[in-house]
Amino acid sequence: MTNEAQIRMLIENWAAAIRNKDIDGILAHHSADLVMFDVPLPFQSVGIDAYRKTWDLFFKYTKPGVFDITELNIIADEQVAFCYATMKCSDKSSSDEFVELPFRLTIGLKKTGEQWVIVHEHHSIPGN
Repeated sequence: MTNEAQIRMLIENWAAAIRNKDIDGILAHHSADLVMFDVPLPFQSVGIDAYRKTWDLFFKYTKPGVFDITELNIIADEQVAFCYATMKCSDKSSSDEFVELPFRLTIGLKKTGEQWVIVHEHHSIPGN
């Protein structure tokens, strides 16, 4: 399997874990010293424990089962890769009803042995 195919499967499995509220699946393949930049506070989370806590807030305001990859692009060599994607979820942090929320995702990965590991994740929403 190519590096790109391995990474695509990893990202698709991660998104499926989010749709299923499977925290172990969400955390799988993330580095212990991961750095994430996110839309809601905290702006920056460092380490797997901090990253794990961000999902409590996410699940509080988002519609279960909605976390979809619209477009995923992968650039990889044998040791380092990054992905950028457009995504959508359904959010009610600013209203009483769920509203479709398009967002952007960037992920940085490194290969350790035969396994790809996410070391950086960045979520952002388009400005108005």
